[in-house]
Amino acid sequence: MSLTARALLLDMDGTLVNSDAVVERYWRRWAAEQGLDAERVLAIAHGRQAHATIAALFPDRPVEQNLADNQRMLEAETTDLDGVVPVPGAPAFMASLTGLPHALVTSADEALARARMGAAGLPLPEIRVTAEHVGASKPDPEGFLKGAAELGFTPADCIAFEDSEAGIAAGRAAGMRVIGVGPRAATHAPDVHVQNLEQVRVEALPDGTLRVHVQD
Repeated sequence: MSLTARALLLDMDGTLVNSDAVVERYWRRWAAEQGLDAERVLAIAHGRQAHATIAALFPDRPVEQNLADNQRMLEAETTDLDGVVPVPGAPAFMASLTGLPHALVTSADEALARARMGAAGLPLPEIRVTAEHVGASKPDPEGFLKGAAELGFTPADCIAFEDSEAGIAAGRAAGMRVIGVGPRAATHAPDVHVQNLEQVRVEALPDGTLRVHVQD
């Protein structure tokens, strides 16, 4: 099957980069410190900024405390790249987007995005919407809407690539079609689902339209 679009908006963790080993390492550590069940924490942690995950778990906790934990986690994860690898097919997929309209839309900050994309050997898109650029974390659509605006296209002209419940919800709320990547995405009913990026090929048509071919 195939979809057409004018631009592609790409999540990072779980979509382009497999960073689950690091993400789970730090969230399990934080959960133990808080006396929480790690599986309960991990069930909502993927795709969100850390402070948003903490707020969902502790609604009455002071925002300043959540932001402080968020910053500590970002700093620690930026220097811990053990186990960070590209999602299968990501190198060829990213290479195929050279010169085509695309942007990174991630809950990571700029430093973490640079570190993980670098560790995975993937090129950083010129246009990036990172944690510093939004006031609300996914599942809020702000990041995807900003990415589309920076590329100069309407949300309906964009396809979002996501792996998490929060990310898929954000893409949908932005008015975009969503291609879900990996096992997490399968349970959240994206418009199209692939196991990894080896199943995706992007073709640029003469009029600038992008045709996204998806293997069944």
